[in-house]
Amino acid sequence: MAHIATTNFYGNPNIGLYAFATDDYCFVGYDFKKSIRKQIEDILKVPVHSITIAGTPMVGVFAAGNKNCLLVPSIAFEEELEALDKLNIKYKVIETKLTALGNNILCNDNGCIVNPDFSDREKKLIKEALEVGTVTGRIADVKTVGSCAIANKTHCLVHRDAEKKELALITKTLNAESDTGTVNMANPYVKSGIICNSNGILVGDASGGPEVNNADHVLGYLDG
Repeated sequence: MAHIATTNFYGNPNIGLYAFATDDYCFVGYDFKKSIRKQIEDILKVPVHSITIAGTPMVGVFAAGNKNCLLVPSIAFEEELEALDKLNIKYKVIETKLTALGNNILCNDNGCIVNPDFSDREKKLIKEALEVGTVTGRIADVKTVGSCAIANKTHCLVHRDAEKKELALITKTLNAESDTGTVNMANPYVKSGIICNSNGILVGDASGGPEVNNADHVLGYLDG
């Protein structure tokens, strides 16, 4: 079965803004028709659930996490937290002004890099919830590290302008091989155009063939 596909959500290729995936589940912000839901399930090989965060479909912007815990901002509505409870999802509410957690946190099951503007208290909460080592950093001198990269357990695709020292920090912290790329016709904020886990990858369908192939390779789904 294929491990990769290009797609869009209601004509929008910025699919990473509207979804969050782990090796156990995928959340999407829209109630998709069956064909799209099946495509996601077939590629990622996990169940797909429709949720909102803070009343918006931008799940990828507001959520972050790994196998140990889902992080959601304190602006999430009570009924949204109740929906997570019904799905038996372990989550932690993070009180912070940096509510777009998905844009401000880059993590996998091995480590975490966060926006340097998080307070020490907030960093401690994130570290304890994710149960991994957590450091601050920038990518391409941008503080919103979560928007600049996307990782699975073993590999990480990073903003095209990332410096060598930034790639080295990612590789060390996440224990993941890292390299640069773009999506959706040269957009360096790769998180916006990708959904992935250990099983597969979905890429925004505005991406050119070389971008798709590069993402496939850098994220470790291809040999060599």
